[in-house]
Amino acid sequence: MLLQSLIAEFEHEVSSTRKLLQAVPEKDLAYRPSQISWTMGELAQHIATIYYWYVGTLTMDVYDMAADSLERGAPEDIQATLDLFERNVEKARAALKSITEERLQDQWTMKVGEQVVLGPMPRGTVARGFLFNHLYHHRGELIVYLRATGNKAPGLYGPTYEESQGKIGEQP
Repeated sequence: MLLQSLIAEFEHEVSSTRKLLQAVPEKDLAYRPSQISWTMGELAQHIATIYYWYVGTLTMDVYDMAADSLERGAPEDIQATLDLFERNVEKARAALKSITEERLQDQWTMKVGEQVVLGPMPRGTVARGFLFNHLYHHRGELIVYLRATGNKAPGLYGPTYEESQGKIGEQP
């Protein structure tokens, strides 16, 4: 039951993430709201990278990020980020379809070298928190970046405020 729900949510949210990443303009990839923040390009690339982590989360009991590598391309190249996103979505989809409901209950740990940074905890809990919720958090940040630079943010769960203006009170 949980697995079916995760797969359905994954498929629904992939299209929303794609729409958001496609809204990122090349001209604003260097924008950063503060000195300690990522640039818009780095944030978009991080969002695309989260989909890669589905494989390590769903297929390994211990995922060592230090032992893994991913060719990302330059964060200043939005097309490279979009391509990364599409490749990682396919890997994530395959990993989700390969796991069983029972394996979602298995303990999972993330390490960076010898340092444990997450877990051990049930893999299903990790999928919800580290993958799904983490992704939603960063998508919200990216929407703020888009608006701060004067760009239009796409509606992910219906029309945005801007899209709904002029439609309130109109008859179909």
